[in-house]
Amino acid sequence: MHDTFESNFSLKGFTSILIGLYFFIAGSLINSIVEGFLIDDNPMGMLSPQIVEIAILALLFFVFLFSTLALFFGGRRTAKKFDYKLWNTETKIAFRNYIFKVIVIFSVLIILMNLGFINYLTPVFLILYGGLLALSMNKQRKNLLVLSGLSIFLAVICLLIPSYWYASLSIIGIAHIAYGIAVRY
Repeated sequence: MHDTFESNFSLKGFTSILIGLYFFIAGSLINSIVEGFLIDDNPMGMLSPQIVEIAILALLFFVFLFSTLALFFGGRRTAKKFDYKLWNTETKIAFRNYIFKVIVIFSVLIILMNLGFINYLTPVFLILYGGLLALSMNKQRKNLLVLSGLSIFLAVICLLIPSYWYASLSIIGIAHIAYGIAVRY
């Protein structure tokens, strides 16, 4: 049956490719913002740290917004293809749970940032994102466990090597792209 949250809103095909591209582009933009802020001759170096933090948080917000929209439009396409209603009771409850989990992730990251634990932002994000993937997986999509496990593994690497954050976000983005290509339907 295709009238469920898992089939309507799933990380497969083009949706996963888009989410991977969003992660990859966001990681690259965050890296260029941070490097520009740290280099003396760059105009970004003249900004205050608070403005840089706000710019990075806004960028992360847009990544989650565009990822959610990719899930929505992919789900709408699937529901239209099988002639089912996209918003039923099950999908509304699951979508509220998804939004709650995203709010929790952002809240934890903002609290960590305000407490000054900047080196732990990426590992905590990757652990929470891996948990989000693991909790949103259904029985037919056990290969999402690979993305979740990779995310948690990269979080451990980031805890050990704090400068590995950019590579970790790039690897997660590439893994999403590869997953989207491998699991088309």
